[in-house]
Amino acid sequence: MAGHSKWASIKHKKAIVDSRRGQAFTKLARAIAVAAREGGGDISANASLGLAVQKAKDASMPKDNIERAIARGTGEGADLDAIQAVMYEGYGPGGVALLVEALSDNRNRTGANMRHAFMKAGSSLGEPGSVAYLFDKKGVATIDGEKYSEDDLLGAIEAGAEDVVVEDEIIEVICEPQSLSEVRAALEADEIEIQNVGLQFRPKVRTAIDEDQARALMKLIDVLESDDDVNEVHANFDIDDDVLERVMG
Repeated sequence: MAGHSKWASIKHKKAIVDSRRGQAFTKLARAIAVAAREGGGDISANASLGLAVQKAKDASMPKDNIERAIARGTGEGADLDAIQAVMYEGYGPGGVALLVEALSDNRNRTGANMRHAFMKAGSSLGEPGSVAYLFDKKGVATIDGEKYSEDDLLGAIEAGAEDVVVEDEIIEVICEPQSLSEVRAALEADEIEIQNVGLQFRPKVRTAIDEDQARALMKLIDVLESDDDVNEVHANFDIDDDVLERVMG
C-alpha cells in the first residue's frame, strides 16, 4: 500500500525515541505482563511474550524492568487480573477504517476516551466487527530495502514467510502469526538487520485520501496512540509517500 510501509517505519522510529524518553515504558511493561499472564513466562514457549519482550528491548527498556513485568504477569495480582485486551473499530477522516488495540483495566473509561477522540475528529466509532473484516492479522518483519534484496530472504521464505512486499526503500516480510518467531530467527541467522517486527492487521482493501484528510487522520491517530491504554493503531489508508512525509513532518 502506498505510504503504509513508510508510515509503519516512521511510527517505529518515533516509538523508539519516545520510549527512550520514558514515555512508553508503562505500555510496554503492561503488554509483557499480560502476555506472560495469558501464555506463561517462558519466552521460548510463548510467542506473544517473546514479541512483547523484543519490542521492549528495541525501545531500550532496561532488563530489570522486563523481568519485573514478566514476574508480575506470572504472579498473583488483582490489578493485572483486571486488565483486558479490547479492540475498538471505527472510521476516521476520509472514510479510513481504523482498528485500535488496547489493554484496559477500565473499559468504560477507555471506551469513553475512544468515542471522544473519534467524535472530536468528526469521525465515528463503530460496533465490534464493523471494520475488522477489512483486515488480515499477519506477522511482519520490516528491513531496509537499500541494504538488502529479495535474494537475501530465501532463509526467511524457507522458515515460513508467505510474501515479500517491496516498496521503495522498505521491504516487508509477511507470514502467518504463528510463523513470525521462526521467520525472525531465520533473518537474524542470515545476519539481516531488522528494523521492526510484530503482528499487524493488514488491510485487504485500501482507501485513498488526500493531504488534508491525511493530516486530520494522523492527528486522530496521534491522539489515540497517546492514550495510556492504547497499544497499536491500524489503518487502511492509501497515500503517496511524498504527501505522507509532509504530513508526518
